[in-house]
Amino acid sequence: MILSPEEWGAVRLSLSVALRAVVLGLPPAVLVAWLLARGRFPGRALLDALVHLPLVMPPVVVGWLLLVTLGVRGPLGAPLQEWFGIRLVFTTAGAALATAVMSFPLIVRAVRLSLDAVDPGLEAAARTLGAGPVDRFVTVTLPLIAPGVLSGAITAFAAGLGEFGAVITFASNIPGETQTLPLAIYAATQTPGGEAVAARLAGVSFALAVAGLLLADLAGRRLAAALGRPVR
Repeated sequence: MILSPEEWGAVRLSLSVALRAVVLGLPPAVLVAWLLARGRFPGRALLDALVHLPLVMPPVVVGWLLLVTLGVRGPLGAPLQEWFGIRLVFTTAGAALATAVMSFPLIVRAVRLSLDAVDPGLEAAARTLGAGPVDRFVTVTLPLIAPGVLSGAITAFAAGLGEFGAVITFASNIPGETQTLPLAIYAATQTPGGEAVAARLAGVSFALAVAGLLLADLAGRRLAAALGRPVR
């Protein structure tokens, strides 16, 4: 399978956007997962619902909400551009942000499942030994949930490679700037005689998705085995 330079550019851009989305979303996703698993506070159910909204809302709606909020005339987008010179709409950074928002619940769910499997008695024992909240999380909780964190990050990366609706709505379909792999496939299907291009890119997309899912499962198992946890 030989791709043209433009097609390779779309593949590289997809990999870059998906990676940036995971880097952007992973720290807050771990924090939110910890709050949902361990916290007891008013509005917890509402926070849980808001976190998982991207899973049930049409991606186009998510992209439109980002456009309204972070567009050049949006309540957040206008100050960002005027005060800091930061423009997200129709940029690669905007594509990464849209992808991060869509993949955020996947990381939260994976980390939260890992947290639910951690014995609270281990954290309680560390507390009785004088470990503070941060120390307990870094030295006890984080190593135990590491397989879930890694699996969630890889799954989010694989999902980010296929994000379409939110990206095209918020970042548009600009070749070399925001035209990721799914958007390049869409553009090819709208071009006369573009079936061969679409087929090649679809094959690459399929291979990357399968590789990502297999890697997530393998990495989770390897890390769990290294930590001495049972592997299912």
